[in-house]
Amino acid sequence: MRQIDLVAIDIDGTLLRSDKTLSLRVARAIDKVREKGVKVVLASARPPRSVNEIHTRLKLDTYQINYNGALIYDTPRRRHVFHQPLVPALTQKIIKAARKADPQVVVSMEILDKWYTDHVDEKLPTETSRHFAPDFVGPLEAFWHVPVTKLMLLTPPERMVKIRKAMESKFLDQVALAISDEHLLQVIARGVDKSAALARVATEYGISADRVMAIGDAPNDAGMLRWAGLGVAMGNAWKVTQDAADVTVPTNDEDGVAFALRRYVLGL
Repeated sequence: MRQIDLVAIDIDGTLLRSDKTLSLRVARAIDKVREKGVKVVLASARPPRSVNEIHTRLKLDTYQINYNGALIYDTPRRRHVFHQPLVPALTQKIIKAARKADPQVVVSMEILDKWYTDHVDEKLPTETSRHFAPDFVGPLEAFWHVPVTKLMLLTPPERMVKIRKAMESKFLDQVALAISDEHLLQVIARGVDKSAALARVATEYGISADRVMAIGDAPNDAGMLRWAGLGVAMGNAWKVTQDAADVTVPTNDEDGVAFALRRYVLGL
């Protein structure tokens, strides 16, 4: 069996069930892995404030990978150790292009661990917006000169196609685009990816890629599944993510994370 010293786990669609609960079976498997001395790192599109409760519940003392890798957060010390934001001038151009493609698009900015948005549409939620209110609602021009950790463009799925085409045709060589929901396009700095952040974290812990296992379900997880020595796709994963993985396990509603940890880390 391959030696695994670090496990990176996506949250939504992977660690959590579809109803956003953390199963006891998964929590117990993570406890067993921790007791073995294996590092467990949560790697998510979420900001720190939306990961902290899960991190604490699982008794983790490791870094978080947030915003698809644009931020690496040191939870015990409550500080970021890596930050790769969008350049302000580029953020302005992207927002203008998105509004031209869809005048009703919801534009949200995440700056470190704060949320700023031009308006809120309850029909277009993010996992963070279900539990946290914006820090600011109003014209975003006041923040156009501030580096943005992650830019989010939200619109109904049938209108998202137009925004995606605009972003891909104008900015694909300048930014990274991440998809986790059909109504949400996440824009982050070029080169930002969960795989790059995971490589940084593994290096910090002195662990080589061949001793890393990564588990995920969405397109924004595919890179870290390819990078890790063992890439694990959930049974509910998108096809692009399954194609990037070495193995596929049961779905998030069937405790696929527990299955992966027991089989590939604990050897049970």
